[in-house]
Amino acid sequence: MKGQNGAVGRLKNLARQNIRLAKRLDAGRSPSALNRLRDLTLHFGFSLAAGEILHMNGGWYVTHAALLRLAARKRCAGIRVEHVDQSSDPLAGRWVFKATVFKRPSSIGFVGYGDADPSNTSPVVRGAEMRVAETRAVNRALRKAYGIGLCSVEELGSNSFPQEPTNGTRSHAVPSNGNGSANCQPRLRDKLCLLIRKYDLDPNLVKRYAADFCGTESLRDAGRDLVEAFVLTVAEEAAKDRAALLCKLNSYSQPEEVRS
Repeated sequence: MKGQNGAVGRLKNLARQNIRLAKRLDAGRSPSALNRLRDLTLHFGFSLAAGEILHMNGGWYVTHAALLRLAARKRCAGIRVEHVDQSSDPLAGRWVFKATVFKRPSSIGFVGYGDADPSNTSPVVRGAEMRVAETRAVNRALRKAYGIGLCSVEELGSNSFPQEPTNGTRSHAVPSNGNGSANCQPRLRDKLCLLIRKYDLDPNLVKRYAADFCGTESLRDAGRDLVEAFVLTVAEEAAKDRAALLCKLNSYSQPEEVRS
């Protein structure tokens, strides 16, 4: 009972953090969106700061990374992925996969299908339709297995996201492949540089922390919501306890290669 109460307390604390961050990001600030965010957090433990859920086109979307982490927390027994030959056309770049999620070793499994071709994927991932289709299949199977009635980002087609407005307003949507180059956002980059100078942080360690936080190889590969969440997180951590932040950054230190 004590452990269960502790888990509930952590979820409630995470829900408060998610709502506070959603308001600061100016994403999903309506009462209905915030209530939906609170429910998703309490039921599944998704973290907005970690980029596990995103608010786009007026709704919340879950990410592939969030689904995999949820499966790990729930001790998923395994995921089997199969290529559906009869529905695929490699020459046309069309791929179809079937994924089966086994919540327990003895379970029958929850099945999900995923398809991808040049017409429903971003030009940025052109040539990688096979991997996109596999990811979509796994996402659908995981959502069925754990009762998540929330579409995943990776399942959206290339035309599901609004273009950056030209009237000076801001858009928080990211491309369907999750690639929203930080180079297109000088204001966020400038804010991060100011934080690095203000708190005398190691830029290289901050970059490694950012890549780990966003789940990408580099910060430039992360979507805008993730970049903004990272900048806000660093600002809060630095202001609250710079020493603790330095310890965290030092954990990303890599020993220099010794040349013979």
